[in-house]
Amino acid sequence: MRLMMLGLLALPALAGCATNQEAATALAGAAPTATATLADARGSARGAASLTATAGAPPRLAVRAHGMAPGTYAIHVHAAGRCDRPDFASAGPHWNPAGRQHGTENPAGPHAGDLPNLAIAANGTGTLDAPLPAGLDPLDADGAAVIIHAAADDYRTDPSGNSGARLVCGVFRRS
Repeated sequence: MRLMMLGLLALPALAGCATNQEAATALAGAAPTATATLADARGSARGAASLTATAGAPPRLAVRAHGMAPGTYAIHVHAAGRCDRPDFASAGPHWNPAGRQHGTENPAGPHAGDLPNLAIAANGTGTLDAPLPAGLDPLDADGAAVIIHAAADDYRTDPSGNSGARLVCGVFRRS
């Protein structure tokens, strides 16, 4: 227990000197299956994401963002592994292999790529660690991307939760 507490206390210090990719991996707590470098429409680095699969548990997405305005942002896994600037439309719609509607509060939802909102603090940083649906792998033949949107997700409006423009994108690459 004491060792675990020391490890948790050391995580912020390690994250401060680690690369974005290393920080997202540390947040996930296991070796990632895939990683993504997050960038905005100008190509400026905005963080990292990792997908981690462990036996007997659903896959997890860990995100560490930086350099963003404080606020609440929608974040989703998108169906295609492309992030063509400036609008990232090439990432396609939300990852949705079951053909459901958007939102965890929508009775006909959610998409597999729907996630909790990402909170960005006053210092421009934020983290998210969330499970993806068990038994599914977003890294199919055309890959997958993670997108941070301009507004918070309302968790119910189809097709995208009124989440606004696509601000930041990262393509997942298998580790």
